[in-house]
Amino acid sequence: MKKVSIITVCYDSVDTIQDTLESVLKQDYPNIEYIIVDGGSTDGTMDIVKCYSGRISTIVSEPDRGIYDAMNKGIELASGDFVGILNSDDVYTDNRVISDIMKQLTMTNSDCIYGDLEIVAKDDLNHRLRFCSSRKFSISKFRWGWMIPHPTFFVKLSCYKRLGLYKLGYRISADFELLVRFLYLNRISSTRLPRCIVRMRQGGLALVGFFPGLTRILR
Repeated sequence: MKKVSIITVCYDSVDTIQDTLESVLKQDYPNIEYIIVDGGSTDGTMDIVKCYSGRISTIVSEPDRGIYDAMNKGIELASGDFVGILNSDDVYTDNRVISDIMKQLTMTNSDCIYGDLEIVAKDDLNHRLRFCSSRKFSISKFRWGWMIPHPTFFVKLSCYKRLGLYKLGYRISADFELLVRFLYLNRISSTRLPRCIVRMRQGGLALVGFFPGLTRILR
């Protein structure tokens, strides 16, 4: 059975980290490596993380150079066949998300997978504010600034090793650049899981949808 590495990066996330932790630890897929990369929180985030330490594979808490540096640290620690990143204000929609992802990846033998995402209220995970569908996505749409919901993206660890990690020069768009590099420039194989995978609280850093200003990355 293939291993999935899930990375959560956090910094001063005391109000949301428990929801994120529990959404990962409740997954019914039996071969998950869970990695926490904290940027040196001072608000009690790590006190909550430590309560779950017996069920978390690796915990790192140290200063970093921002969210993408923390993601890169997690990827470098990962040993799974596939890697997914779930930020500390995001949750999986139910306990079968990883099982469904791995079933689809096995059936299609793809390098990566993505799906749909809900943006929800900060104080109510069941209050949907926006639905971000990936149904009409195609790699040609990168040229117009479209991207898949990054929190739903799972990719082979070998792709990171071959094509590189997140580029820290892109302060808030390194996820867009990486998706372009992997899917558009290097044409790794992909598949879509036709369901909602992640709920993201309003105000999350991850880019979702249409960002025409970022098309300069393709030039």
